[in-house]
Amino acid sequence: MTETDRLTDKKCVPCEGGTAPLERDRVAALLPQIPGWQANEAGTVIYRRFEFKGFYKTMAFINAMAWIANQENHHPDFEAGYNFCLVHFTTHAIDGLSENDFICAAKLNALLDE
Repeated sequence: MTETDRLTDKKCVPCEGGTAPLERDRVAALLPQIPGWQANEAGTVIYRRFEFKGFYKTMAFINAMAWIANQENHHPDFEAGYNFCLVHFTTHAIDGLSENDFICAAKLNALLDE
């Protein structure tokens, strides 16, 4: 696949320690491909708050997120409440961001047709 391929068409690849995290300029280039997501100041985490109309829809999103995470073998950290889910992606093995984080974020956006 080329770099111009859509993130949602890609699959996560195993990432091990020793692999360099994405540079800030690469993070900045990928962020526009995942609307609604932000990077932390250090450029090591991307995050987004999803809001829903009620607990059931929040839980449906969380269950779909869990399915995607298991399919990609790349798992987010998240916080949830009655009508929201705050999702954080980072690649713990490299203490920073990898393309896997952006692939999973794009697939979560696709759940909501964004």
